[in-house]
Amino acid sequence: MTNWQAEAEKIRPQLLEDLTTLLKIDSQRDVAHKTDAAPLGPGPAKALNTMLAMAERDGFNTLNVDNVAGRIELGQGDEIFGLFGHMDVVPAGPGWDTDPFDPVIKDGKLYARGSSDDKGPSIAAYYALKLVRDLKCPINKKIHFIIGTDEESDWVGIHRYLETEPAPDFGFSPDAEFPIINGEKGIATFAIDFKPQPTTGDLQLTSFSAGLRVNMVPQSATATLAGKIPTSLDSLLAAANQQKGIHVETSPAANGITLTMTGKGAHAQEPSDGINAATFLATLLNQLPLDPAGKQYVSAIAAHMHEDSRGHLLGINHKDAVMGELTASPDLLTYEPAGKQQVLLNVRYPQGTDPDTIIAGITTALGADTVTVTVNGHAQAPHYVAGDDPLVKTLLQVYQDHTGQPGFEQVIGGGTYGRIIARGVAFGALMPDAENVMHQANEYMAVDSIIQAVAIYADAISRLAQ
Repeated sequence: MTNWQAEAEKIRPQLLEDLTTLLKIDSQRDVAHKTDAAPLGPGPAKALNTMLAMAERDGFNTLNVDNVAGRIELGQGDEIFGLFGHMDVVPAGPGWDTDPFDPVIKDGKLYARGSSDDKGPSIAAYYALKLVRDLKCPINKKIHFIIGTDEESDWVGIHRYLETEPAPDFGFSPDAEFPIINGEKGIATFAIDFKPQPTTGDLQLTSFSAGLRVNMVPQSATATLAGKIPTSLDSLLAAANQQKGIHVETSPAANGITLTMTGKGAHAQEPSDGINAATFLATLLNQLPLDPAGKQYVSAIAAHMHEDSRGHLLGINHKDAVMGELTASPDLLTYEPAGKQQVLLNVRYPQGTDPDTIIAGITTALGADTVTVTVNGHAQAPHYVAGDDPLVKTLLQVYQDHTGQPGFEQVIGGGTYGRIIARGVAFGALMPDAENVMHQANEYMAVDSIIQAVAIYADAISRLAQ
């Protein structure tokens, strides 16, 4: 019987070298600088080609689909077993203690953007596949390791891949948590656009902005006021700075003042893990005598979105016995007096509700005379693979054999490539007791956990590919 942990330890130096190479690439989606050769920007294309080049170096056959997705191949058979990883990352954002694209190992932890989501787990799955091949494990299926380049945004890469290449019959994505994720909530972002109101008054909100991506709780938010600044603002600022986890600073601006609020970023799948700087800033501003348009904007956020991660104040809360509660996170916010006045609300919803119901709830809560609400982009329906499916049972058994801990089903608000096929799940690489720092500043993954993931993935691949 193969000692997978021992085999994984042997490849530690080479794995860390390759992973460091990948982590040095700033591979966030950047369509502002796209080219014909890099449709999603230079970073994602570079990371994809670097990963494929590593596989070619090691003797694998590969496929590049338009520089937006790729494949590493092993084995033959009637069925296709899929692995799904991604090379793109969310923006680094503020608050890092080290350069997010200069990987550093401290106290056994590898710090870099993408170390945990998803370059670390992806390289672990790749080296697991390599171990299975090098140890000549019996394989009776095609194994396609499919790599996307915009999992953190619109999934252009994986959808393009499936337009031209066969979908796997079953598989898993190393892009979440152990012991398994066999259910994922629906995901949709709702554009809440505010209708025009007068912008005249003694105190005007001249700008409000927050957020980096629709799947990240905003760590900072900025607003500018012009006109007669009330004396009460000083006491409001002092009170805000007494609250745990937030800090607000001011600076002079043309005819007024700029306020910058700092909170804590987090993955939007669990908004309560973060401290939303935007809603805290709106709540502060709502206590001021703003112009009608500015007041309409900040009061809606303060009254219906502040510290309410389950959507109760918007009338969209819903709970399912299997999938749990809906979550709602206002993540991208823009206000211009004569332009866009919008909140992009990221919602992770269980079975039993749907985008139309959510739109109706938000519209009722905020008022049809105040806002229009639409789905921004496309909605992903809830996804679930039953616990008695052989895929789920096998992966849970592998986890239990390697950790000695009981396996159990889980449903998350995050979205992984596991949901792209009917019999797809997410499997690791984050251990249940590990800190989840995906999408946060100072993202890291313990090196020992990466090596353990190699062992678990290799064992899982060898069992599922027989």
